[in-house]
Amino acid sequence: MPPETFEGVVERVTYHDRDSGYSVLRLKPHRALPGQVGRDGLATVVCTLPVAPREGAEMRFSGTWVIHSEYGKQFKAETAEESVPESVEGLLRYLSSGAIRGIGRATAQKLIDHFGERVFEILSQAPQRIREVPGIAAHRAELIAEAWREHSAERNVMIFLQGLGVGNRLALKIYKAYGANTIATLRVNPYCLARDIQGVGFRTADRIARSLGIPPDSPHRIQAGVLYALETLTNEGHVYAPRPLLTETVARLLALSDESEDYAVEPKTLPESVRADIDEAIRVLAGESEIVLQRVPNEDGELIEAIYARPLFLSERGSAKRLREMRDLPLSRLRHAQRMAWTKFFDILQREDQIILTPQQQEAVRAALAHKISILTGGPGTGKTTTLRAVIRALEWNKARYELTSPTGRAAKRLSEATSRPAQTIHRLLGYTPDEGFLRGENVPLDIDMLIVDEASMLDQSLLYNLLKALPPEAHLLLVGDVDQLPSVGAGDVLRDLIKSGIAHVTRLEAIFRQSGDSQIIPNAHRINQGEMPQLDNASSDFFMFYAETPDAAADLVVDIVQNRIPNKFGFDPLTEIQVLAPMYRGAVGIQVLNERLQAALNPRGRKAEKQLGSTVYRVGDKVLQTRNNYEKEVFNGDIGIIQAIDFTAQKFHVLFEDRSVEYNWEEAGDLLHAYAVSVHRSQGSEYPAVVLPIMPQHYMLLQRNLLYTAVTRARRLVVLVGMKRAVAMAVSNDQVARRYTALAWRLQNDSL
Repeated sequence: MPPETFEGVVERVTYHDRDSGYSVLRLKPHRALPGQVGRDGLATVVCTLPVAPREGAEMRFSGTWVIHSEYGKQFKAETAEESVPESVEGLLRYLSSGAIRGIGRATAQKLIDHFGERVFEILSQAPQRIREVPGIAAHRAELIAEAWREHSAERNVMIFLQGLGVGNRLALKIYKAYGANTIATLRVNPYCLARDIQGVGFRTADRIARSLGIPPDSPHRIQAGVLYALETLTNEGHVYAPRPLLTETVARLLALSDESEDYAVEPKTLPESVRADIDEAIRVLAGESEIVLQRVPNEDGELIEAIYARPLFLSERGSAKRLREMRDLPLSRLRHAQRMAWTKFFDILQREDQIILTPQQQEAVRAALAHKISILTGGPGTGKTTTLRAVIRALEWNKARYELTSPTGRAAKRLSEATSRPAQTIHRLLGYTPDEGFLRGENVPLDIDMLIVDEASMLDQSLLYNLLKALPPEAHLLLVGDVDQLPSVGAGDVLRDLIKSGIAHVTRLEAIFRQSGDSQIIPNAHRINQGEMPQLDNASSDFFMFYAETPDAAADLVVDIVQNRIPNKFGFDPLTEIQVLAPMYRGAVGIQVLNERLQAALNPRGRKAEKQLGSTVYRVGDKVLQTRNNYEKEVFNGDIGIIQAIDFTAQKFHVLFEDRSVEYNWEEAGDLLHAYAVSVHRSQGSEYPAVVLPIMPQHYMLLQRNLLYTAVTRARRLVVLVGMKRAVAMAVSNDQVARRYTALAWRLQNDSL
């Protein structure tokens, strides 16, 4: 249905949210609208406006008429623009509405009496003429003129941004950042938006730049492209980029060539002029300290040129410096604990806590109290949690102060449940807020003797640095995690780098304790980790393989298994107890398609309310996943909830996470992904009663041993693989962990870096 147009005069602003711009207005239409207005002759308009309109403003909207279940007929506007009132009555009402600071009704009447219907023209083009108006003093005339200039600037900026296709919400953010300088700033360099405005990426800035006629080879565009390429590579896990990789990525992302925007960019075929332009952009950015260039060794020990985003360079270098200081400082907050009677302690531990440790576990406990930096690693069922509980008891035996923390909220909750002690996320431990960043740091350090970080394989480079800044160098650090799992979602390969560097005392537990009966989850996980095929004869009670020859057949089978087979045989709830994990996003058996198909099967379209935002349909009853830590809402990356309700008037979702409901404005929907199927990476730190994993040869680029191992170890009671045995064999045989460009281990081994 094509959009309709609605014009009228604002009689009342019922509601306006300054942050989101969501507004509810009552307007007097310019023409008769039978059945669309109330008894008072006014119509309701809901829209998003950067600035609340004033009573008397002439408005023009484009959108559709809808019927709200509670509030009745209303015009839902997609676009809105303000026009100058034409009548003297309209001019008087607009000027006296408070839109312009310093103009009340009496002053507005004086202006209209003097200038008549040309009042807007005079105010806009010659505001100094306000001094001509009888009864307005010179100093007050100047104040009114300045207020009008500010008002006009705001209005002109909004019109300018709307002309570039910028929505009202984004326009509000841009105007708040640049004010009256918005137009001049964007005409010179619209790519500053990606740097200055949260939520604006390179693609949005690039679209605006094209609307402004900025050429594809603009130096500003290429410089922004370098930063965008570094961000892209960071999102792939790299801390730095070798120059050839960065150059290739910039050219590919910007489609730079002398021939075609679809040019297939390869380093050897990249036009020399393009390479020179990118080199110049790198030089300029390095000169402005936006990026850092340094020579670091590659895998073969040869020095290569590494290019860092400045924050990651400072993070990696700072982490190495602080870890070396911890190691080298002779002072220890646990010095007295190192003289404890260990034999007596382990006897009491066995008698009072029923914790029996192997000699290797006992040594790990001693090492945690003796060494400033220690790592406890091992696969599932090898006793990491039992050993950790013993470390905690040893700390308590010595009345030592400690904190338990994990990178994510779900991992912290599991840690607390496993140890019966309080645990929290690293962000919460360090007092993080979106506005202020981390409260804890060099100036406000943690007052503890030992910090214990669980699920340390999820620890990325930036988070490690912020943690170390808050940790006194005389305190102890214990990292607990499975180094054979996938590395962190964020940039870096922290746990592997620390082990490789030799800076920490490392205990790797190998004996398997936790398994029962004919269970095959833990044995199969260890077989996979050792490069052996898992047992796939379907003879166990908790590990199964269903075969499919094509991606479409595998997707059909996944839906049937989740919707029917597992619930019927095991009684698991498809929404809350079964989790589909997948190696990749695209394709017939990728995360995107699986989410669409599982949503259609488990929560079909019907009587439930739904809202489409972009290409995504959010429906009451949908399973959704939070994609970033949000400390204001107290929801964290990886938390899974169910959409309870959709409020179309307030433009909000209500999502239930366990026993707590959380509100999301529609503009925050980008934080929520459908979670019927999620990536293996996003599942880290979580456990599910049942895991279903499609695994096909088409996933070959991502079929790695640590990915399959991580997926299997997410399941507590049931694993179902769907696909081809050949794909399982491909994953098991591929023990090459995807290369991440980091130099942390090298810096730790070289004191001068």
